Amino acid sequence: MEQKTARLTVLIDPAKKRALEQLCAQQDKTPSQVVRQLIRDYLKQHGIAWQPGGADPDTLEDTNP
Repeated sequence: MEQKTARLTVLIDPAKKRALEQLCAQQDKTPSQVVRQLIRDYLKQHGIAWQPGGADPDTLEDTNP
């Protein structure tokens, strides 16, 4: 896990939250772990290079042509 963290608030309906929590519990993961992985995958999918540990977002490179 990254050393520095920042809070991200996401609003979802209660039924989806319960379903996510139940699935995460079955997989021995936390919802935060799942969301962090989704974000990493999304950045990679769009060719965004990032540095673990809190790089300045203004210095991140878009590697898409």
